[in-house]
Amino acid sequence: MILIGHPWIESPEFCRVYSKEDIEKSRPDQVVLLEPLVDSHVLAQHCRNNEIAYAVVVNSLDDAIYANALGAGYMICDEDTALVIQPIAENYLFDTKVLVLIHSEKEIAKIARGGIDGVIFAGAIC
Repeated sequence: MILIGHPWIESPEFCRVYSKEDIEKSRPDQVVLLEPLVDSHVLAQHCRNNEIAYAVVVNSLDDAIYANALGAGYMICDEDTALVIQPIAENYLFDTKVLVLIHSEKEIAKIARGGIDGVIFAGAIC
């Protein structure tokens, strides 16, 4: 299971971006975060074309399919959406990892029982 933002586990910092200029200002060790995909697909294409690590917020299975096709490293969603996406991601061998946004360590075990790829703590996003 992927744990992003837990104090015991080293993980990349995720940084929200809203433009190509924001992407250019991001550090190489950061994962740029686009949200939501419907509004940021052009930025996703830019990241893919320039080999920039990125994550995207998804709100549906359709978004997840597009995020994977666009080469996102991670997709971030709520638990209910993740439970719909994860079996499809496994069936089609998505490269994009499914993460659920959490606020407490107490949520980790519940997400793990659902078979989701991982979690990201809200504090890991700048």
